[in-house]
Amino acid sequence: MVSKRPDPQTVQQIQEGLRDLVWALDGLNQAVGAEVALRPVDLEVLDTVARSGPTPPSQLAEILGIHPATLTGILDRLEEGGWAERIADPSDRRRVLIRALRDRGTELRRLYAPMARH
Repeated sequence: MVSKRPDPQTVQQIQEGLRDLVWALDGLNQAVGAEVALRPVDLEVLDTVARSGPTPPSQLAEILGIHPATLTGILDRLEEGGWAERIADPSDRRRVLIRALRDRGTELRRLYAPMARH
């Protein structure tokens, strides 16, 4: 089977559509973040932890490309706001894991609901 290459116009339309989507999601994240006093990067960290489960800060920093010192400030904000907590790693109590707190997730789902409906 011979694969057909998309024409350049189609590729350009897809690229423009993806850029538009990124801008729209960025705007949505800023609006949601403003409602709950979180920055878009805070939401990104929180989403990563919520999807992957308890995660060591060093792994979060690597996954997201965030400097560890910057991540510490983000984690402090998430913890102070009741969004996440630092817990001892059950396999090595010297290590810390970051866990998202599910009770606040309902609030975020409500704010993102209009987008989900579309």
